[in-house]
Amino acid sequence: MLLSECILPAALGELHALRGGDSEGPKVVALHGWLDNAASWVPLLGLLPQPLDVVALDLPGHGRSAHLGPGAEYSPYVAINAVLDAADALGWERFALLGHSMGAAISSLVAAACPQRVRRLVCIEALGGLGEDPAHAPERMRDAMTAARAKSRRGLRVFPSLAAPVRARMQVNGLSESSARLLVERGVRALDDGWVWSTDQRLTLPSLYRATHAQVDAIVESIDCPAQVILAEQAQPYFPEPLRSQRAARLRHGRTFVLPGSHHLHMDNAQAVAEVIGGFLGED
Repeated sequence: MLLSECILPAALGELHALRGGDSEGPKVVALHGWLDNAASWVPLLGLLPQPLDVVALDLPGHGRSAHLGPGAEYSPYVAINAVLDAADALGWERFALLGHSMGAAISSLVAAACPQRVRRLVCIEALGGLGEDPAHAPERMRDAMTAARAKSRRGLRVFPSLAAPVRARMQVNGLSESSARLLVERGVRALDDGWVWSTDQRLTLPSLYRATHAQVDAIVESIDCPAQVILAEQAQPYFPEPLRSQRAARLRHGRTFVLPGSHHLHMDNAQAVAEVIGGFLGED
């Protein structure tokens, strides 16, 4: 699938995206994971069988999209409005959602909050967002406020070439070199003496608030559209077994698939993921 750059207006600031496919085809919004960007979808989109009209967003603070203003906090709930603003700018009243990790959490929140707009949902490696015991709320708030109020004097690290950030992504995420390079090339900006990450560094701060497990379960149970959940055999610490299987089972109209691979299986095992999705995103 040939992808081209597009820019969409949003209340939070301009959103950059990659768009491709058939402009007359079924509409799909693709949302990447935490600290990734729209290039996350490049290996998969060309393997999906039917003509789709796909917009892969750089979520706020990621890739080439605008950073939130001073004092604002990044959260999946804020991102709901960014997704809806993008769809409104495109003139899309109804669309399917394809999400990975954080993007899958955001996708499921949009599906729960705006069921009249979401016709299909594919969630890879997350569903409904992160939850925790309510007893952890005070400590979470204290840690988040301490980190947010700290005055860091450290500037961004400058890389003389792209080799170092590519190696870093490979080591941290277990990515192939080709997948890591896709993310890095869209996730840096050039300076006179090298490159720095374009991602807003505030995205690495701890969250002020996290929903309880019961709240996340209720959100998932409320999703009314047909849904697929695709998981890697290697479960992540934030979404372990049996939690991930139990949560996926709460979907009213969902199917769950477990495939070989690690967290970025939609990049490094794209063919298998495409075969599972098949024509699902293009169906009514």
